[in-house]
Amino acid sequence: MRSLSCFPEVVIDFEKLRHINTGLGQFSLNLGREILKIRPDSFAPAFLMPRDSQRFFSDDNYRHIPVGLWKKEGLRKLLRPFEKFRSHQSSIAAWHITHQSSKYLPFNSKTPVLLTIHDLNFLQDNHEMATEGSLTARQNRKLAAVQRLVNRASVISTVSHFTEGEVRKFLQTDGKPIYVIPNGLAQPEAASPTRPTFLSPGEYYLTVGNCLRHKNFHVLIKMISEIPQSRLVIAGKKQTSYGAQLQKEIIRLGLENRIFMTGEVSQGDLQWLYENCEAFFFPSLAEGFGFPVLEAMQCGKPVFMARSTSLPEIAGQCGFFFDSFEPEHMANICCEGLRTFRMNSMKEQCQEHARTFSWERAAKAYINIYKSLLRLPL
Repeated sequence: MRSLSCFPEVVIDFEKLRHINTGLGQFSLNLGREILKIRPDSFAPAFLMPRDSQRFFSDDNYRHIPVGLWKKEGLRKLLRPFEKFRSHQSSIAAWHITHQSSKYLPFNSKTPVLLTIHDLNFLQDNHEMATEGSLTARQNRKLAAVQRLVNRASVISTVSHFTEGEVRKFLQTDGKPIYVIPNGLAQPEAASPTRPTFLSPGEYYLTVGNCLRHKNFHVLIKMISEIPQSRLVIAGKKQTSYGAQLQKEIIRLGLENRIFMTGEVSQGDLQWLYENCEAFFFPSLAEGFGFPVLEAMQCGKPVFMARSTSLPEIAGQCGFFFDSFEPEHMANICCEGLRTFRMNSMKEQCQEHARTFSWERAAKAYINIYKSLLRLPL
């Protein structure tokens, strides 16, 4: 391990490693691993993360800062007026706030900050695009919280051009630089060797995500009723109020033997589902990026999705889109899309598109921003 003490230190907020299987958890894991793989030689990385998270990184070429209540902004803002009386200067030279809901900011009010904004999904809470002047009180509160982070930031990054547009539309950036750095796509874990026990033999369609209202899974239930003998697997946390509504609808329509709500599954089982499904569906109404779209394409599967938020940008020319959520329209798009996919041998095209999303490229882009904050040569 090289000595880190002689380098300026950049703190990177990986607190979301406590939810390792979420999008932000995977962002933290893969960005952290790639930064350590690159081994930057002009600054020292410090990872702000839960105490047990060191197990995720085989390379120890970083400083671990455990998260804790006293490090949260809610307490630090009370102490910050007294920072001038501290007897020593912090070694922290720059700080990366890695998501727009972070509660962790540098103590020193002069430390330069990079803020990454993944999405402003709360603006889609009413299932329609928000416009200035038409936000609910809850949306305004959430927007104000993000605005406070924007005010503190020196530089902003987003994970998609769609999110960049939302930031420019709804937040006051005061001319601060905004960089679009798409997320990468990690190599998948090995699939389970056998079919998951919850799924009987036969063809099936797949969708992935926690059962939250903006995921819009209920439109798939109605679509399945329009396609004879079709089956659907909904893989993700189902212990939610929306999940309970989905289960009631499945029973009401008599589709218990055709639609399977699995709850959370292992990474091995999830990869098996991706690799063996006939097609992947993602009708979500609010996505800052949309990892599942690329995970399905990585397996060479046709992907059908909503034409909303960042999804057209992420899917590119490889996706099929619903222009309405009427069950008959969705069923027709599905049948026509599968036929097009097979006739044009689009499997390799989808896999090649997925490979363009690189964590190495993303990490290098973030490292260049760190260097610019530290006024180091790129």
